[in-house]
Amino acid sequence: MKLEIVRKIIGGILLVSLFSLIFFQPMREYLSVPKDITLFEGQDFSFKKAAFVSASVQTPNSNITLDQESHSVAVKASENGKNEMLLEFAGIPIKKVDVNVLKDFRVIPGGQSIGVKLNTVGVLVVGHHQVNTENGKKSPGEIAGIKVGDIITEINGNKIEKMADVAPFVQSAGQDGKPLEMAISRESGKFTTKLTPLKDKGENSYKLGLYIRDSAAGIGTMTFIHPQSKKYGALGHVISDMDTKQPIVVEDGQIVRSTVTSIEKGSNGDPGEKLARFSSDREIVGNIKKNSPFGIFGELNKELKNGVLDKPLPIALSHQVKEGPAKILTVVDDDKVEEFNVEIVSTIPQKFPATKGMVIKVTDPKLLEKTGGIVQGMSGSPIIQDGKLIGAVTHVFVNDPTSGYGVHIEWMLNEAGINIYEMPKNKAS
Repeated sequence: MKLEIVRKIIGGILLVSLFSLIFFQPMREYLSVPKDITLFEGQDFSFKKAAFVSASVQTPNSNITLDQESHSVAVKASENGKNEMLLEFAGIPIKKVDVNVLKDFRVIPGGQSIGVKLNTVGVLVVGHHQVNTENGKKSPGEIAGIKVGDIITEINGNKIEKMADVAPFVQSAGQDGKPLEMAISRESGKFTTKLTPLKDKGENSYKLGLYIRDSAAGIGTMTFIHPQSKKYGALGHVISDMDTKQPIVVEDGQIVRSTVTSIEKGSNGDPGEKLARFSSDREIVGNIKKNSPFGIFGELNKELKNGVLDKPLPIALSHQVKEGPAKILTVVDDDKVEEFNVEIVSTIPQKFPATKGMVIKVTDPKLLEKTGGIVQGMSGSPIIQDGKLIGAVTHVFVNDPTSGYGVHIEWMLNEAGINIYEMPKNKAS
């Protein structure tokens, strides 16, 4: 019995000691230092340390230097490469930190209002309708098991690219009395089905009983342009079909310049909207190759300037973004790009791509007066902090139009096919 009591007392002492150690300031600082640090050439990273902890670089003639004070260490990156930093307590090694320095990387921030036109892969089914036949109202498409959101990619083995491709097959099959062999792409996979067009007695024509669409159009904001490859990223979120609410599978698309004509101001429960029109010449300034959760991506074939910041800026990785003041570039009148103040309310260092990495709040009185905060059409507006491009505006909070989400720029660059993580040479070898 006494032995059991002694064990409980010792266990209690150890537990209290463990909690005390966790809340001990030097221990908290030790735990806060990451196991690995990634920087670009010319950047630095600072962290707190206890006065009796020292840091050293493992490799002489290093690509990084350390600037130590009594309670902090600043790691400064000079050239790309890998290295190790060792933290010691009274000469005893306590933690090793891997330091990766990436080559200097810069992109030109956007902010321009752009018109977007997407062409789907095949034709998209956006609804069913009943054909008024001699035997009552029926939907051949519904009978064939075709659902809203499905994409018709082939008819009778022939590729379907636009709505005009469908009609000749429908009328021919109706007159011959033969069903159509339909190749369908659905989110869960691909399949084929047979569909027999029915004659509409009111119009004397054959119909599928489906509403279809082959393109979508809208406006958004340019986020970045990579000056070497001319690749760009915009919007910061996926474009979904207005009827099906499903992401549009893109065959190709185009972007053009656009002009903001007016603003529907946002309010609680009612997000506002930029009202804009495509430029009068409808000159195509770039293509669209991808529509992803992180935005639309492609290449420019015309120069696109914002007139505010047309020089390449360095970027910040997700772990380098901090809470505090920032700016966005966007258009609220005509085609003039302007700079507005915002606040980074919270930010999440992300090791894997995710669409919601920051919460931002509009603080600029001029923008609040004009728009009420973040409005539809502002998505893609680049966010700049401390002279670095850190991300893009994506979504507004419906119940608070002054605030919304932002996506980290590194995930948009990744989706654009731009490799910022070029493998550095190993300085330790």
